[in-house]
Amino acid sequence: MATALETAKSLLSPPGDTIQEHIDYIGMRQAELAERMGRPKEKINDLIKGRDPITTATAFQLEKVLGIPSGFWLKREKTYRQELYELQEQVKLGKEGDWLRAFPVNEITKLGWIPDSKEKHHLVNSLLKFFSVASVSDWEKIYLGNKVSTTFRLSLAHIQNPHAVSAWLRRGEIQASELTVEKFDKTRFNKALSEIKELAFLKPDNFARHLQTICANCGVALVFTPNFLQAPVGGATRWFHNKPIIQMPFQDKTTEQFWFTFFHEAAHLILHGKRDVFLENVEGIETDHRKEEEANAFAVKILLTEIELI
Repeated sequence: MATALETAKSLLSPPGDTIQEHIDYIGMRQAELAERMGRPKEKINDLIKGRDPITTATAFQLEKVLGIPSGFWLKREKTYRQELYELQEQVKLGKEGDWLRAFPVNEITKLGWIPDSKEKHHLVNSLLKFFSVASVSDWEKIYLGNKVSTTFRLSLAHIQNPHAVSAWLRRGEIQASELTVEKFDKTRFNKALSEIKELAFLKPDNFARHLQTICANCGVALVFTPNFLQAPVGGATRWFHNKPIIQMPFQDKTTEQFWFTFFHEAAHLILHGKRDVFLENVEGIETDHRKEEEANAFAVKILLTEIELI
């Protein structure tokens, strides 16, 4: 792939080609053009060979000397630099095969989270856009870094399949961004848990959507995300862009385990802080056992009167 891209790069025409074509047409040599523009002859040659860019000042000088509008030169320069950068990016992204293979790409594309492609660099580029990061190293700083990231305040460096887990979590953030939720009201959410408990007992056909609506009205983004086989996260709770998220695996929503997990995650929002990130059933994560026990006790207390009926 690199050879083909390098060939494509060599076929790009820098704006200097147009400068050379025009001065050839009017019978002007590079030395004369340099003199008329007040530039060293060597710099004009760098300009024509594409080694130096056409700046705004250069574009206006060319307009004065050659009679071709500055806007033409600036547009020509922008197009060339963009095409050149895109080719260089393809070569760079094509070398990130190890990072790409660490993700369950087949599952991710089948779920429609990123477009499918046979080109490695396209898949890497799509994953970077999916995570909203500029490079693989930026992804690593956020999800695997030793220092706590402002974006994701927990390191996945010591767990199995951190790439799959990060993709699952990121999909939840995207889903949450698509929901309209009120400003978070802890008191209102706590009171709403009684109404939610009735859903656990009645199990109406549209209860998942109803549950999502109740949460949204209290300021909580509740999302359901399909799990990966190699990274079966039990649930997650965290704040993202000033919005609390409860993320649940896409599974049978009528089971006792589902409701226990939901109320456990709800407890984290009610009892614990905005800077906490909670991942359930993920080995290797530094867990605050006291907070997990508090969430368990909270969930048991809510379900205690209903658990025999569910």
